[in-house]
Amino acid sequence: MISFIGKYTLIISIAILLSGCGESAPSILTTDETAEAGKIIESANQDLKKIKVLYHDNEGKRHELQSAVEASNVEEVKRISNEVVKLINEGTNYGNEAINKIRDARKMNINKDYNEYLGLKEESLMKQLEAFNSYHTAARILRDNYDPKDAKAHAKVKSEFDSLIDKYRELMEKARNNSIEANDLYKETLIKEQG
Repeated sequence: MISFIGKYTLIISIAILLSGCGESAPSILTTDETAEAGKIIESANQDLKKIKVLYHDNEGKRHELQSAVEASNVEEVKRISNEVVKLINEGTNYGNEAINKIRDARKMNINKDYNEYLGLKEESLMKQLEAFNSYHTAARILRDNYDPKDAKAHAKVKSEFDSLIDKYRELMEKARNNSIEANDLYKETLIKEQG
């Protein structure tokens, strides 16, 4: 019969031996951090809720801006554009914080499906930030260069604005598709775990 010290030495020896095996080591020696990662993601969700509030509270700005452009109202175009730039800056800060938290969670020892889900959510959020960057650029162009009295400059600014808004819409659609894919993965994972 092996003594307590012998058992302890044997367990330590096996642990040292297996520690060099990396991810192929048996799960008994690994620590699942999925629950801890979930707490980080909850914090990221709080950042995303702040963005959602900003978005919903200012949803009409794009239409206001387009109306001001169509009315050739320089003061309104510049005022609204400046507000949009500030709002997007604030939302982008929250978005970057959320992305960093998602990345931190993905670096942890978490469930493979959860990691894949978080990757899709990260990709979706990055597309949204890219979309808002296009909108931000469009608003800055209007704020800094809008002059309906100069027909050539006006046409150029309007063309750039329209192009960037189209890019914004396209990227937001891709972001929605990524988010739907992530949600589908989540639902599939739940079904697999239940059945």
